[in-house]
Amino acid sequence: MASSITATFMSLSMTQVPSTRAFHPNSISISNKGRNFPSITLQPRAPRFKVACAAKPETVEKVVNIVKKQLALPGDSSVTGESKFSALGADSLDTVEIVMGLEEEFGITVEEESAQTITTVQEAADMIDKLLETKA
Repeated sequence: MASSITATFMSLSMTQVPSTRAFHPNSISISNKGRNFPSITLQPRAPRFKVACAAKPETVEKVVNIVKKQLALPGDSSVTGESKFSALGADSLDTVEIVMGLEEEFGITVEEESAQTITTVQEAADMIDKLLETKA
């Protein structure tokens, strides 16, 4: 098959498509059996809008302490808002215990659907502040 693809994707190696040639950093050209297809020009995308709720620092600190306690982590271990429970060694049972500890500490009730979406300390702290806000 006499096909050629011209692309500038960094993940596309020359060995995958032997006749690959890179011309312009944001375009793709394809030809097959001598037939050329129009070039596709890739437009840069603006970053997607991301809504983030910043929990109070004291809420994050309490969550950090509860996570350390539930996972029996040493006091000097580095746990931040960005820490993922899985990276800290938590399995699904540990995550349930963390949520139960948070409910007890903050006097809140976390819906099961919400509890299953929490993966980081920051997400837990954001959810707690939101629940406390609606509770007040």
